[in-house]
Amino acid sequence: MQRFDNVTVIKKANVYFEGNVVSRTVLFADGSKKTLGFMQPGAYEFTTGDPEVMEILSGELEVSLPGRQDWQAVRGGQSFEVPGNARFVMKVQAHTDYCCSFIKE
Repeated sequence: MQRFDNVTVIKKANVYFEGNVVSRTVLFADGSKKTLGFMQPGAYEFTTGDPEVMEILSGELEVSLPGRQDWQAVRGGQSFEVPGNARFVMKVQAHTDYCCSFIKE
């Protein structure tokens, strides 16, 4: 999907890690929520509430997911899932554009 129609965008940015990770929240009529963001190269640790699907639109990173010992390489055009109430770490190698979908259980 290249665009979202009939949505509400929250103007205030979500700013993390001294501005190295920034996103905007997009709300859909069905109650679902996504964030569209951009990450500078660096290492970042996040925690989840709801499960998430991280779609990497461009760039490249490695992710360490709960329950896995290895690092998974992810590039533009790929995605990965993170369980709810979990911690994950990303090592971003190149400027990375992403879309994060929050999955309500």
